[in-house]
Amino acid sequence: MNVATGQTAYQAIFNEITLGKLTPGDRLRETELAERIGLSRTPVREAIKRLEAEGVVSHKPQVGAVIKKLNQQEIVELYEMRIMLETSASSMAAKHASEAETRTLDTLNRKMLEAKSDSYKVAELNRQFHICIVNAARNRYLASSYNNLSTILVILGHTTLTTPLRVETVFIQHQTIIDALIKGDKSEASGTMTKHMETSLDHRLLSLN
Repeated sequence: MNVATGQTAYQAIFNEITLGKLTPGDRLRETELAERIGLSRTPVREAIKRLEAEGVVSHKPQVGAVIKKLNQQEIVELYEMRIMLETSASSMAAKHASEAETRTLDTLNRKMLEAKSDSYKVAELNRQFHICIVNAARNRYLASSYNNLSTILVILGHTTLTTPLRVETVFIQHQTIIDALIKGDKSEASGTMTKHMETSLDHRLLSLN
């Protein structure tokens, strides 16, 4: 199998999960996916196996491959890891972030506020914001761990940033993080990030009800 073709199939399926076209609990049918993506079943099959190895897909007897659906405890555990990584990243970024990076964070945050009625665009800008902080931490091992975790985060489902009021709240929280990074205050940066992510977890759990 051509490696590039396999990567194309993987990225296409991953994007459908990220955009909510495929949701937790959905069955992944090779034939349907192959026709939709425009590839043969072989690269699609390999892409599904890769997603299963990454914990995004599970295999159910007599059903086949389905997108994994997390229970409440698994969501809490996932967020606990995310909080730990992003809190550490914020502390490190307070020491290493450049002026260009804090400007980028400010731009992403303002664009997010401007797009507050478009939840898909808001979610993407929010993702970029957090990745920027991880990159500003200047720690390749933390970045690797975060990237691995981010792969599993896609199965949480659609963003909780679905209302203008929620986006406005996140905008303010982001701004306090940016301010702490600009001051180089590691304690404040990590503390504000922890509070921000704990709020995110609260909203994620509320969305389950």
